[in-house]
This record gives sequence, structure tokens and C-alpha cells, in this order.
Amino acid sequence: MLDDKDRIFTNLYGLQDPGLEAAKKRGAWNGTAEFLALGDDWIVEQIKASGLRGRGGAGFPTGLKWSFMPKEVGARPHYLVVNADESEPGTCKDRDIMRHDPHLLVEGCLVASFAMRAKACYIYLRGEYIDERIALQKAIDEAYKAGLIGKNACGSGFDFDLYLHHGAGAYICGEETALLESLEGKKGQPRLKPPFPANAGLYGCPTTVNNVESIAVTPTILRRGAGWFSSFGRPGNVGTKVFCISGHVNTPCNVEEEMSIPLKTLIERHAGGVIGGWDNLKAVIPGGSSVPCLPKDICNDVLMDFDALKEHKSGLGTAAVIVMDKSTDMVRAITRLAYFYKHESCGQCTPCREGTGWMWRVLTRMCEGKAEMSEIDMLLNVSTEIEGHTICALGDAAAWPVQGLIRHFRHEIEDKINTYRTGKSVHAVAAE
Repeated sequence: MLDDKDRIFTNLYGLQDPGLEAAKKRGAWNGTAEFLALGDDWIVEQIKASGLRGRGGAGFPTGLKWSFMPKEVGARPHYLVVNADESEPGTCKDRDIMRHDPHLLVEGCLVASFAMRAKACYIYLRGEYIDERIALQKAIDEAYKAGLIGKNACGSGFDFDLYLHHGAGAYICGEETALLESLEGKKGQPRLKPPFPANAGLYGCPTTVNNVESIAVTPTILRRGAGWFSSFGRPGNVGTKVFCISGHVNTPCNVEEEMSIPLKTLIERHAGGVIGGWDNLKAVIPGGSSVPCLPKDICNDVLMDFDALKEHKSGLGTAAVIVMDKSTDMVRAITRLAYFYKHESCGQCTPCREGTGWMWRVLTRMCEGKAEMSEIDMLLNVSTEIEGHTICALGDAAAWPVQGLIRHFRHEIEDKINTYRTGKSVHAVAAE
């Protein structure tokens, strides 16, 4: 269990003042000028050495991503863009960081921008986040007034501007290139890659897009050392992580814990356990709605990190743990998610535009049992035709929950079809 002294987000629950003076007492802005004095290469190497992987879902090594930016600033300026669009169902970690510990993010924006030689940073905020915008803008204003950002930021000689941009509430804008399109005032649709943002991003300039949590943890890593951060979790899956636990648990919560904590321990220690006890557990979606669900037998022992969940054909994603007990109709639950992805598809790619709607319609019939047994394999096949065949990962996000349903709960679909046909469930027929 992570000790309080090792927590990065010490005001995650808003029990203290989020303002500048209180943030400084908690350690924010401590030694920032010294980091900048050590140079951009030193900062990038420290983040590489820490083993930090992106906290927005993909899990790409953060320091490596920063190193892709051009070493020299030419005619085109460099930009850092912070993805605060947080629209993945089940995910609500970034909003608490922005509401209650915003100065960690503001400081992180300065440090990361300096490391990539970016004199401007844009925070792209989810359209529905109103209180978060107010809290974050207040922190930005405080930092400007105190000389921590702006001209000669922290007395370093580095000029840095930070802007907050409020989106319109489109899920697709959580994809980094769609976010850049939206930020430029265009329709939020993903771009073809290459070119990648590090070469041609915002306004055609070198750009890095990072998640809120990825940026907010960087100043603390520099303060405490790369070795401290990498001491938590398993190799390749290190550090601390904010987990969102929701669904059929007694005390839903956000909690910062160390990576590689067992899923069962995470739920029982911090969320009060599954309603009705662990034996009442049916399934868990471990990383936000876009990753495949896992049945109870896997949940008994699985670790919460990138590699362990990948081994079970799921993923850590945003670490949004959605718990479902035995009262859950798994077919209906996944059908609801299928509708979400059908609704949020930007329509640019044919497999996603047509496939998400088709999967939702088939699943809707399956909920009532009005389907053929052969359609289960057809549904699985169509999901694989969508997966990996679109410009962005929304097609994958729509396909994976369906694949998880068929992989682990195919019998529930069969039961509904058999019940509709005969008036008896598969289990009742088997008992006869």
C-alpha cells in the first residue's frame, strides 16, 4: 500500500485549499527554477529514467515522447498541448487533479514545455468541465501574478505562456490529432499519420500532446528523483497511478496507489469491496469503457499494470475500474457502451462509421434474444474488421468491449437467444 508520504496528489479530495500558497506548503513550485537551470536535456533524461508511461491510456514512455521533439527551434515554434478532454466513461481522475491540485499541473506545464523548448502550452479542457475550468484558470492567473509563468518564468530567463481552451464536449477530441484540429477551430476529426505531431502538430508546428496526469507528476519526479518514482510497481510498469473505482462497490472513489497493485486489493482496500462481497463479483472493466472486461476468475489474481492486463487480453487504459456484480446483464451493459461509441464516432472512417452502428443494432437484438446463434461469430468477425482499420483508436475502443463480452460471456448471449426461441434458458434445458 502506498504511504501518504509517497503520494504526489496530496489534495486529491479537496480537503485543503487549492490556491498557490497552500500548494507551495504541499511542495508545489519548490525548486522549479533549479530544474530549469539544469537544462532541457537533463529534464528529459530524468523523465526517461523514471520509467513514466503516459497516463492517458496508451502508456507510451513519456520521456521518449518528449525526446522526439526537434532539438533546435527553427522557424516553427514548439508547442505543448495538455489533453484534459477526459471523456472516457468511468474515468474521472483528471478532474480532481484540476479542481483540487491545479498548481501541480501548471508547474508541470512549465517544466515539460521548457524541456521541449515550447514557449506556449495549451490545456484543452472537456466541454462539460465548468468547475474545473474555473479552478484551473484561477491557478494560472495566480502563477502569472507570482511570476512563476509568463515573462522570465521563475526567474529563469525563459518566457512561457499557458492558455486554457474549453472544448465543446466531443469524445473524439480526446484523440490527440482530433484535439489539435479542434484547437485550431476546425471540426474535431483525427488526422492521418504521418506526419506525427512532433513534426507537424498544432498550426503545423512541432507539438507534443500529453495527458493531465502525465504532466502533473513530472515536477514531483524531478524533486524526489527518478529512482524514487521507479521504485513502485514492476519493471516496465512503475510509479504511482490515480485509479478511478466505480460501479458495484460500497465506496466508489479516486485513489492514488502504486502500479502493479492486485485488482482485488485495490477494490477491497479503497472502495469498500464489492457490494454483497467478493463472491458476488461478476466482471470488471479494468481501464475505462474501451478495454475488454474480465470475469471474476481472472480478477482474483490480476495485477493493475500495463503488461499484466495485456496478458489477459485487456488493458490498463486510464485505470478506470468499473465493477459489475452478479445482478449485471452483461449483454445489456456492453450494448450500452456500443451505443456510446456509435454516437461518438466522427464518421470519417467507413469501418467505424458503419461498423459501430451495425454492432449496436445486432447487440440490441441479442439483448432480447432476437438473433441467430451464427450471428455471435459474425459479430466477433465484424469487430475484428473494425479493429485496426481506422485512422484513430475509436474503432478499437468500440470493438474491444464486444470482443471481451463474446470471449468471457458468450453463454449469456446464447442463453438469451435460446430463451427467446424455446421459453427456456440454456441452463434449464441442460438440467432436463
